Amino acid sequence: MGTSNTSFPTLTSAQVADIDRLTSERFAIPVEWLMEAAGWQIARHCPPRTAVLAGKGNNGGDGLAAARHLKRWGRLHSVAVADREALKGPAKEEAEALEAAGVKIEAQPNLDGAEAILDAIFGTGLSRSPEGKAAEWIEAINSSGQRVIAVDLPSGLEADNGRALNPTVRAHLTVTLGLPKAGLLLADGPQHAGEIWVADIGIPTEVYQAIGIKLATNPFADGDQVRL
Repeated sequence: MGTSNTSFPTLTSAQVADIDRLTSERFAIPVEWLMEAAGWQIARHCPPRTAVLAGKGNNGGDGLAAARHLKRWGRLHSVAVADREALKGPAKEEAEALEAAGVKIEAQPNLDGAEAILDAIFGTGLSRSPEGKAAEWIEAINSSGQRVIAVDLPSGLEADNGRALNPTVRAHLTVTLGLPKAGLLLADGPQHAGEIWVADIGIPTEVYQAIGIKLATNPFADGDQVRL
C-alpha cells in the first residue's frame, strides 16, 4: 500500500482551508474529486463489517464516499449521519449516491455485529468540545471495544495543537489526507490517533508551495499511502 516516512511537514486547519480553495480555484480540481479520492483511500483500511459514523461537513462526506466503496466490496455494516438534512454540497451528493446504491442512512449508529467503526464525525474545523448527539456518538465509539479508523484526525482532537477535547475518539488507526495535521503529532494527538497513514488524494504539490509548505521530494513517489 505504501512506505514508511516521518519527514512530512504538517498542516494547520487554516492551511487546510487554503489548500481546498487553491486546489479548486487555481487548478480546477473540485472538492468533489478530492472527496472521492479520500473515500477510496480511507476504505482501503476498513475491514469487513465496518460501521460508518458521519458528521455533516466534508469529513462526513469523506466517510460517506468510503462507505460507498465498502458497499461495493461487501465490507459495509451500516451508515449513520448525525444530521442528514444538514448535509450540503459534496457531502450531500455523497449521501445521495450512497442511497442510490441501496444503502439506508440511519439517524443513529447501529454497531451490533460491526467489526470496526469509521469515525467521520468531525474534521479540522472543530473549535469547541463536541456536544449533544456528536458527543454521544464519540462516547459510543470509545466504549464499543471495536477497531476504530479515523478520517483525517480523530473526532474531538484539535487539529492545530493536538489538544483532546471532551470527548475525543480514541482511534487505532488514522488516515490523514494530503499531509498530516499538526495535532496528530502534538500533545494528546499520538495517544488518540493510533497508527497514522498519510494518503495522497490528488492535491498538486504546487498548492502546498503556494502556501509556503516546502516539500524536499514528492512524498508519494514510492507509494500513494505512507505510514508515519
